[in-house]
Formats: sequence, C-alpha cells, structure tokens
Amino acid sequence: MLKAHRLEKGDKVAIVSLSKGLLGESFIQHNLEIGFKRLQSFGLEPVCMENTLKGIDYLEKDPNKRAADLIQAFRDDTIKGIICAIGGDDTYKTLPYLLDNQEFIGLVKNKPKLFTGFSDTTINHLMFYKLGLTTYYGMSLIPDLGEISENMLPYTEKYFNYYLADSEDYGKITPSDRWYEERIDFSANAIGVNRKSHHENKGYELLQGNPIFEGRLLGGCIDSLYDMLTPYSHQDDPHIISNYEVFPSLDSWNEKILFIETSEIKEEPKTLKKMLLELKEKGIFKVINGIIFGKPQDEVFYQEYKQILIDVIADDTLPILYNVNFGHATPRCVLPIGIKVRVNSNKQEILFLETPFAT
Repeated sequence: MLKAHRLEKGDKVAIVSLSKGLLGESFIQHNLEIGFKRLQSFGLEPVCMENTLKGIDYLEKDPNKRAADLIQAFRDDTIKGIICAIGGDDTYKTLPYLLDNQEFIGLVKNKPKLFTGFSDTTINHLMFYKLGLTTYYGMSLIPDLGEISENMLPYTEKYFNYYLADSEDYGKITPSDRWYEERIDFSANAIGVNRKSHHENKGYELLQGNPIFEGRLLGGCIDSLYDMLTPYSHQDDPHIISNYEVFPSLDSWNEKILFIETSEIKEEPKTLKKMLLELKEKGIFKVINGIIFGKPQDEVFYQEYKQILIDVIADDTLPILYNVNFGHATPRCVLPIGIKVRVNSNKQEILFLETPFAT
C-alpha cells in the first residue's frame, strides 16, 4: 500500500465536499470559520476547492463537480492533505468521474496525499484502497474541526495531531475516558456550549474469541457498506459499485480485521441484523481475523447490538472487540485502512505493527 506523508507546518490542506454539500449553506458558516481557525492553529493552511461551498442542491445535481475538486486537490502540488467536509449518502455518484479518469488514477499512485473523513466517505476510502493508497477513517471538517464546543474534543484532537509531522509517533489506539452525547442544537447560538459528557466505565469489550488478534484494517460505516451491496437508499448504488469493483473482493478480506460502526441514524437492531447478514452472505466473516465495532452514537441499542453481532456471526471463535471510539460516536480516533495492527483487549489497546504514514 502507498502511504502519504504527515503534514508539515505551513502545508495547504484542501477541504472537499464529496457527498452532501452542507458546508456551502449559510446556517453552517460558523462551523466553517471555527474549523478554519483550528486548522490554522495547527499550522496548516486550509483552502476550499472550487465547488466545495456551492451548497446542497448544486452538488447533489452535479457529482462531476465534486469529483473535479478531488482531482484538482491531487493535481495541485501545493496541497498536501485532503479533509472531507462531512458525509452524506451519495458519494458513490462520483466514482465514474474518478475511476474512468486515468489522470486521477495516475495522480493517486504517483502523488499520494493524506485523505481523511468518515461515514459516507467509506466509499471514497474503499476507492482509494482499490487504487492502493492508505487513507484514514478519521476526522471531517464540520463535526470535528468545526466542533462548536469551547475547544476541540480532547481525544479527537489528540488523534488528529497524529496527522502532523511534529507530533509523536502514532503507536496505538486506546479507549477514551469520556464519551459525548450528540448535540440537539448545532446552530451559532450554541457556540461555546460544551457537549454533555459521560465517564467511560466500560472500555473496550471483548464479546467473544481470542483477546489478542492481528490483521490489516479494512471497513467503514456499515450503513454505507450495506448500500454498496443493495438498492437500499439508491437504486443505482450497487450497480455502480459493482461496475467499478469498489467493494473489496472476498480475497481482499482474507485475514483482515473488519472495522464497522453505525451511523447517526441509530439503526434499529433488526436493521443492523439485516446489514450484518448481507456481509455474512458475502462470506466475509469466514475469512477475516476479527471485528472491531464502534461505540454506538449516544449508546443507543448498546446491549442489543452486542447480542445481534454474536447471533448473526454464529461463530464464537471469531474475535469481536466492541465499544471502540471511531465513526459517528464522539470522540473519534483514526483508523488507517490497510495497516496491520494487533488488537489486545487485555491491554485495552490496538497496536500498530507498522507506521501508518510514509517515512
């Protein structure tokens, strides 16, 4: 796998809207301003690409413009990193404009850049995985750098810092000592109002299997993975995914650690079961080395999800680590896709067995 270099002080980072064009709406401008100030405080120079701020309606109607921004970000040698504005539900529509573009494919392979985001960005991550580039299932601009609490959430900030060349080595992931409820009020009126937080008293939970297991990380938001395989949200989603072979083949899942998490929709347990059964039908659970499952947002269906995982997988030898801080529940760490890790629930750690960045 190709790896990007970490970011240096003074580097430009591109902000892209590859899915929902939320960042261009007036009611979100305070998040944009806060996010830019925080990036500048890290010593980075944020720049919005040409179409990033054109709004929900414009970008929904023209995925080619979204794709053009990503291509330009790779084309521009002054840009060293790419941060997604937020997720959404139709970034798959950008795939024809990217994977039919030989210039883009060449740029990715010859000029790898740090790419970060989560949620619907799962599709972008798996596209880059197909092209051989390690990307980072981590922070987006609006929910993380644009967080309207008095400060960036400390655990999230700690892991964002690993993107920076002058920070310590990114050796392992450990549990957060706090978790935060999702906001009800995201408006400018709530700037400086801290999220309601709770002490984390469970840590990583081993639901079954060996407490120590190894493999390369591969996965994303299970809502997005399910949409890639079925016409659940969009009729043409699985057709485009299949046509461009973006969902990894069964061989690609061999000996991987599947990381999955649920979205802000807080799927009903019966829906999670349906989603997991789709992955089971693909044979994925038979070939992977283990599963890392993210903390459910607001701990909704916390116990129910655990039982569904055990029941659907129906193989008590497959390790499942539960309640890991990534994805839609805050705070968030960073999971580098394709990187080999050792999970040790006894030590409450996910240890990196190789550097996630170019050296």
